[in-house]
Amino acid sequence: MYLPEEFEEKMRRLLGREYEGYLACYEEPRYYGLRVNTKKISVDEFIRICPFEIRPVPWIENGFYYDGEKVSPAKHPYYFAGLYYLQEPSAMTPANRLPIEPGDRVLDLCAAPGGKATELGAKLSGYGMLAANDISSSRAKGLLKNIELFGIGNVLVLSEEPGRLAAYFPEYFDKILIDAPCSGEGMFRKDKKMVKAWEEHGPEYFSKLQRNIILQAADMLRPGGCMLYSTCTFDGLENEGTIGYLLNERPDFAIEEIRPYEGFEEGRPEEIPARELPDMRKTIRIFPHKMQGEGHFLALLKKGGELERTPVAPEKKGKGKLPEELGSFLEKINWNAIGKEFDAGRIELRGGRAYYMPEGLPQLTGIRFLRTGLLLGELKKNRFEPSQALAMCLDHGAYPDTVSFSAEDGRVLRYLKGETLDAAELLPAKAKGWYLVCVDGYPLGWSKAAGGMLKNKYLPGWRWNA
Repeated sequence: MYLPEEFEEKMRRLLGREYEGYLACYEEPRYYGLRVNTKKISVDEFIRICPFEIRPVPWIENGFYYDGEKVSPAKHPYYFAGLYYLQEPSAMTPANRLPIEPGDRVLDLCAAPGGKATELGAKLSGYGMLAANDISSSRAKGLLKNIELFGIGNVLVLSEEPGRLAAYFPEYFDKILIDAPCSGEGMFRKDKKMVKAWEEHGPEYFSKLQRNIILQAADMLRPGGCMLYSTCTFDGLENEGTIGYLLNERPDFAIEEIRPYEGFEEGRPEEIPARELPDMRKTIRIFPHKMQGEGHFLALLKKGGELERTPVAPEKKGKGKLPEELGSFLEKINWNAIGKEFDAGRIELRGGRAYYMPEGLPQLTGIRFLRTGLLLGELKKNRFEPSQALAMCLDHGAYPDTVSFSAEDGRVLRYLKGETLDAAELLPAKAKGWYLVCVDGYPLGWSKAAGGMLKNKYLPGWRWNA
């Protein structure tokens, strides 16, 4: 494989005697991984029902390898049920090592397409709030879909410059993840196009972006909060250099230990010789010749002070009585089965749509977002139509009118393609109204029952196109 001479010289210096072993890894096949959505299914249950061969990613509790040359997990109904996310194994590490607790306010600052944001949201278990941001509005649309597919409703999906976010969320978040834009050296084996991109915009270009982003993120973190910075590059300027810059500009930050794994290598303080920073060895480097994954860098940082939850004046609260058609539908949902209490005061009606808002949001007027909270559905001429996002947030036992097909039933694929289904043998006599369609008990979307048939209401933009 072609590698730029400048890059080869840098890696020889970085790896020394290990350089030849690193080069040899380019002759090995790439690794394919999936990460189980523990908000919807336990790891043990997923192993029991998984229809293809998997083996554990040893440093990720809910991560697995699969043979991407033999199987296509994205074409299985369980993928459409949001039971897993397809993700390169090393890329699972940042969200796994950021210590999230239910109730936290979490920011994923550079979140598209959602591989890390979906894991952060799953770890919240429906409590607290996830803000997922990407500066590209087109990429943020894909991010929104993945978050909704995973059944995460306590969310803001934003598309803003980090600097603008800092003005809205000063010292607001308990945890922040920065998967920073980088030169991508760790992904050369996985994606050969990254080499050409590196030649066009190398480490110096990206380090300037990273230094701005990490300071803006630091100002959004609460005292006592944790921030994880990661890249998929080997360059010291982008990795240890960025962390050193943060510590110089924000001396109240300190580097924390990251839960170890035998394949992890410690950071390289010598990459920033201008300062003595022995704690830099607490950062983590992942090399593809040492582990079954691509190259990554991680640094866990803690802001000085005590973490205290302070109330924030909400943007606004739902007022007055809910429209009857909306209230009647929501009364059918067993919120206890979802594992959280329902507060009707957090419902907002905007433009004929109903949203269930996270708690404690600041004023958001003027900020660019794709979604605030969980879209419950739309009010249309005295009727309520539940949303695809709501369907994905529900558990099988949370809605009474449900029909479930086995994954092998051909009607599942037909449903995902948008077809009307004959389900007379599964429906009560004279069944009518909204039904939740599931695969093996896991929701896929809505339909309307009438005369033993299910009229398809699966979101057109999500339909199976294969």
